[in-house]
Amino acid sequence: MVQIGYTLMSEQTPARELVDYAAAAERTGFDYAVISDHYFPWLEEMGHSPYCWSVLGAAAQVTERIPLMTYVTCPIMRYHPAVVAQKAATMGVLSGGRFTLGLGAGENLNEHVIGEGWPPVDTRHRMFAEAVQIIRELFSGEYVTRQGEFYDVDSAKLYDLPERPVPIGIAASGGQSAELAAAHGDVLVVNEPLPEVVQQFHAAGGHGKPVYGQLALSYDTDAEAAKERAHTLWRWASTGGWKVMAELPAPVNFAAAAGTVRPEDVARSVPCGDDVDAVVQAARKYVDAGYTHIALVQIGHDRQRPFFDWAEKELLPALRAL
Repeated sequence: MVQIGYTLMSEQTPARELVDYAAAAERTGFDYAVISDHYFPWLEEMGHSPYCWSVLGAAAQVTERIPLMTYVTCPIMRYHPAVVAQKAATMGVLSGGRFTLGLGAGENLNEHVIGEGWPPVDTRHRMFAEAVQIIRELFSGEYVTRQGEFYDVDSAKLYDLPERPVPIGIAASGGQSAELAAAHGDVLVVNEPLPEVVQQFHAAGGHGKPVYGQLALSYDTDAEAAKERAHTLWRWASTGGWKVMAELPAPVNFAAAAGTVRPEDVARSVPCGDDVDAVVQAARKYVDAGYTHIALVQIGHDRQRPFFDWAEKELLPALRAL
């Protein structure tokens, strides 16, 4: 049976409310919760972007059952991989073993803030592979010293570790990253339903490991209001795919790239309204592609409470029938 998760969407939600929503997701019956790790929102209209690791620590204390996961953290620039390892290990302890470290190669939007430019994609992939290896080594609890192509680690050791190493999820969008996920990850993360990437992951040795996806929706009893909200806050997702999105440096650039996107364009990929069947059909694409986990994103932080009520009474039972 597919696991249904809830997305703590940092880019649209104040920090305190994110903590409240983590507790609400557990009460509602979601199987797990993921949180985005951004420095900027995608669009100015979204209006928020708190430090997700502080939120995670608080979320671990207001929940008891629900697993937590970064979706996803970039360990190549804004954070040194040794620091990511320490943060993740601490979260593993605070959550009582309920934390998974989701990792990805990042976007210019969040990493340019340290003033070191944005490397080309092939360089980023090599940086990412080296960073993942460092994190995995530090999770062993042993001293780590290395001089790599991109990172130096000088006698680093993690003293506070959970009983079991924190699982590592790796985001992928093609064959190279799928192979990296199979070799170094415990979990594959692919936002869209891309069966070819899942197949590449399985072929490279990832068969039997969980596959996580994410599905955005805009719940409202007024379908037109839901569509307008999705366009206002989610049109950035129609800006040409990940190869474009990873390069754009600021919310204003995402707004410009989405300048011709219409509400009906967004609604083609985002279920809008209160039609449970529409969400189930969208989720079925992930299940058919081999995904084991689907994290829902409710667009609009002011509509989370009604969404939780609807999810508990109608949506989650229908999705679990998948």
